Amino acid sequence: MCGIAGILTREADGAASGPAVARMLRAIEHRGPDDRGTWQSPSGQASFSHARLSILDLSAAGHQPMSTPDGRFTIVFNGEIYNFRALRKALEQRGAVFQTRSDTEVILRAYEAEGPQCVSQLRGMFAFALWDERERTCLLARDRFGIKPLYYSASPRRLVFASEMRGLLASRLVSRDLDPQGVYGYFRSGSVAEPRTLLRDARCLEAGQLAIWRAGTISSQRYWQIRFDPPAVPEADPVAATRRALVDSVAHHFVSDTKVGIFLSGGIDSTALVALARDATAEDLQTFSLTFPGLAADEGELARQTARRFGTTHTEWAIDGDTGRELFQKFLDAADQPSIDGMNTFAAAQLARAHGVKVVLSGIGGDELFGGYPSFTAVPRLARWNRWLSLAGPIRPALGRAVELAAPNHRWRRVGDAMGEAPTLRNAYTTFRGIFTRAESRQMAARYCGVGAAGEAPESDADGAARGDPRDQVCQLEFSLYTRNQLLRDADAMSMAWGLEIRVPFLDGPLVDMLTGIPAAIRLRPHKHLLLSAVPEIPSWVTERPKQGFMFPFEYWLKDNWRDIFSEIGARSPVPLETWYRKWCVFALESWMSKIDRAAHV
Repeated sequence: MCGIAGILTREADGAASGPAVARMLRAIEHRGPDDRGTWQSPSGQASFSHARLSILDLSAAGHQPMSTPDGRFTIVFNGEIYNFRALRKALEQRGAVFQTRSDTEVILRAYEAEGPQCVSQLRGMFAFALWDERERTCLLARDRFGIKPLYYSASPRRLVFASEMRGLLASRLVSRDLDPQGVYGYFRSGSVAEPRTLLRDARCLEAGQLAIWRAGTISSQRYWQIRFDPPAVPEADPVAATRRALVDSVAHHFVSDTKVGIFLSGGIDSTALVALARDATAEDLQTFSLTFPGLAADEGELARQTARRFGTTHTEWAIDGDTGRELFQKFLDAADQPSIDGMNTFAAAQLARAHGVKVVLSGIGGDELFGGYPSFTAVPRLARWNRWLSLAGPIRPALGRAVELAAPNHRWRRVGDAMGEAPTLRNAYTTFRGIFTRAESRQMAARYCGVGAAGEAPESDADGAARGDPRDQVCQLEFSLYTRNQLLRDADAMSMAWGLEIRVPFLDGPLVDMLTGIPAAIRLRPHKHLLLSAVPEIPSWVTERPKQGFMFPFEYWLKDNWRDIFSEIGARSPVPLETWYRKWCVFALESWMSKIDRAAHV
């Protein structure tokens, strides 16, 4: 787990690129406190930098940027490849000779042997750039689920890339001008959907894609996309197959030359990881929890009971409103792009890192795979309701506008907004997950970007819903929108702020491929029936409690000792900000804009 940055140029431009890449490295050095490296190609067309968090092959041999002995191929890599030992063995049988024990060198040798198609063999989380000095080309690649980010800015003269947006900006080669569609999308959902960002000239390489840069042009292609295709021979025992795949995933996610801990809440997913970890390792398990004493949101006692049941070394941090307020400014400073989420990960990552752990497992992905969100029932219901209303013909949009204008609160405004959209499941999903309506988002985008024509960005080819069972369609939308654009993006930025690596065993290629072949009627049964059947060790105090997402008690704090933080936000807003998350959404954007403006003058 690391930070990468680089510049590619059409002509030799090393003298100019070198200082820019050095600035980029300084901007992302928090991601890799263990080592630093820079490199420039003999041609002067590629300049790379790397900040290393040592997880595999802790020796100096794992230093990056890493080149093949002949100097033809050079890579900067962020992530972990869990099947690197198997890939290495296969490559050695074909004659490859290795100089290190690192997974980075395995990618280099795999590319040397097979070219860009080697990416599809990688099991893990990754973002990397690999330069071919002979062909003067560069491969950019990102893992299937988008666990690791890769941002870039392309022009006819050059391409600038980095693990974080702050890395791009530090180059001083990327405009700070906002993208109206990116800002619009941010207000619609609380995050910006790939490939867009909040900046006009910056993009994010999409999950499951690779791109080839050559002579100032970049072309991308998708090498993986989630599918819901039942196999020719169905699993005879889906529960047993799920158990095997889960155990295998967790075992692979314990591949490390340093300690691996687990974030533990009172929920099913993190408890399942602790239970499964007992099958994966005999080592002492360290678990970490956040507690909120005296509040309904507190899951501390549940986590403590679970830790005792499975014999983990458990550490918790009790956070009250005053402590949360102190964390809040640090959280804003660490944010790479604004979001309405992520502070829980920020605090938990600080806790784990302070206790000597570099790697933790997180339960992200469990709700998506096993139907744990309310969206799996609510979104199909909303889509059906809108289709019934469509029988009213042209009256429906007019009725929707009337509802939106007369709505007593933001929820009814979103319902009215939905009535003006096509009655598709994707639009129902956007309404369900939405923060602001389309009209409100346009107003907010106009306020910050000075334009009034912002609207929905074109859909990515991964955004469209799957065919077949509506629950599978919701599953794909959760993965391609909420999980990828918010949960994983926040998890990366907030953990790497402390030099901590988060691994997500539920987002494992073989596991997901197996599970999506199980019909939704089995996989997405209510109350995560398949997961609970596959991991029966989960105790009753976890399985029998009502579903509750883990989050900070912001709403309570904002009525108490956080009251003044957002006091001026509502007065400046052109639309109502009735809820804490609407206020948060605006405040986070303004804080981020102020931060990048300050950075521009440093």
